[in-house]
Amino acid sequence: MKFNYKARTKEGELQVGNVEAATRDAAAAILLGHELFVLSIEPIKEDSMLVRLANFFERVKMMDIMIFTRQFATLLSSQVPVGDSLRSLYAQTTRPVLKEIITEISSDIDSGFSLSQALGRHPGVFSEFYVNMVKSAEVTGRLSEVLDFLADYLEKQSILLGKLRNALIYPAFVIGLFIVVVFVMMTMVLPQMMPIFTESKVELPAITKVIIALSTFLQGYWWVMLIVAVVSIVLFIDYMQTAEGKAIVDEISLRLPVFGTLFQFLYLARFAESTKVLIQGGLTIPQAVEISSHTIGNYVYRDILHETAQNIRKGQLLSQALKDAPYFPPLVGQLIAVGESTGRLEILLSKISDYYSRQVDDKVSNLVELIQPALLVVIGVMVAGLFAAILLPLYSLTNSI
Repeated sequence: MKFNYKARTKEGELQVGNVEAATRDAAAAILLGHELFVLSIEPIKEDSMLVRLANFFERVKMMDIMIFTRQFATLLSSQVPVGDSLRSLYAQTTRPVLKEIITEISSDIDSGFSLSQALGRHPGVFSEFYVNMVKSAEVTGRLSEVLDFLADYLEKQSILLGKLRNALIYPAFVIGLFIVVVFVMMTMVLPQMMPIFTESKVELPAITKVIIALSTFLQGYWWVMLIVAVVSIVLFIDYMQTAEGKAIVDEISLRLPVFGTLFQFLYLARFAESTKVLIQGGLTIPQAVEISSHTIGNYVYRDILHETAQNIRKGQLLSQALKDAPYFPPLVGQLIAVGESTGRLEILLSKISDYYSRQVDDKVSNLVELIQPALLVVIGVMVAGLFAAILLPLYSLTNSI
C-alpha cells in the first residue's frame, strides 16, 4: 500500500513524496528511519482498472527520460537557470505526457519546491534513485554532473533492456506467423477437405480427428475465442499494474530456466551501480541500499535489500547482511567484504557492476544465437504435425482407390 507524506528534515527542509508500506505506522517508521519528521501521511487510493490501463499505454519511456535528463544537464552546465531550462525543455519535448509533467515540475519550483521535491511528486516517472541523486547534487552543487551521470545510467539500462527485447522479437514474430497459418489452415483449408474424408469413410488418424474437432469448434465459436482473448489480455495488463501482479511476475522471472539467471545478473548489476553512486553522493550505506532496493525494478530484490538495510542499521556489515541472502551469489558478498576491509567499497561495487553487465551482454548474445535454431526446430515439428494430419488421410484415400 502506498502513502503520500509531508515531512521535514533535521535542517527544517520540507519534503513531500510517497512511501510504500503495509500500514500507516510502518510507513511512518520508514520515514523516521530516514531521519524525517512526519507532518502528515495519507493513503493513496488505488486507481481504477481504466486508469491503470491508461497509465500503461501513456507511460513515459525510459529513453524519453534519458533524453530529457541529457538536455537538462547540458542547459545547466551552460549556466541556464533551472526555471528557464525547464521552459526550454518544454518547448523541445514532443511527448504530450512528458510535456505535462515538465509543466507541473516548473510550477512546483516556482511555488518554492526544490527540484528534487518537484521530481519526487512524479514517482511513476522519476525513480527514488533518480530523485535522491538530484537531492544529493543540490547539497553538493554538482547538479549538472549528476544529471550527466543519470543520463548515462539510463542509457545503459535502456541498452540492456533493448537487447533483451530484441532477443525476443524474432521468436515472437515467428510464433505469431505460425498461429496465423494454423488459423487459416483450420478455418479455410481443412473445412474444404472434410467432405472428402466423410464420403470416403477412410479411417482417420488420431491427430487428424483432433485437428478436425478444433477446426469445427473454431468455425462455430471463433468470436468466443476472440472475446476471451481480448478480455484475457486486458485483465492481464490490469493485473500487471497491481503490486501483487508485479510481485508474482518478478518471482517467476527469477525462476525461469535460462532467462532466470539473465534477470538475476541484470538486477545485480543495477544494485551495484546504484549503491556505488549513492554512497559517492554522500549517503550512508543503509540509506544507499534502501534506495537501491527501489531502483532495481524487481519486488523480490526490493524486499531482500530492505531487510539488508535493516540488518546494517542493527550493526552488520553489508557483506554479512548479503551473505545468506537469496539471489545474491557468494561472489558479491566476497567482493564487498574486500572493499569494506580495504576502504575501497565504491571501487569493488563498480567492478561487480561491470562484471555482471558483461555477463548480461554475453548471455543475451548467446540467447540470440540459440533461440532462432531452437525455435525453427519446434515450429518445424508443429508444422509437420499439422500437415501430417491432412496428408495422412489423403495418402490412405489414395491407397484405397
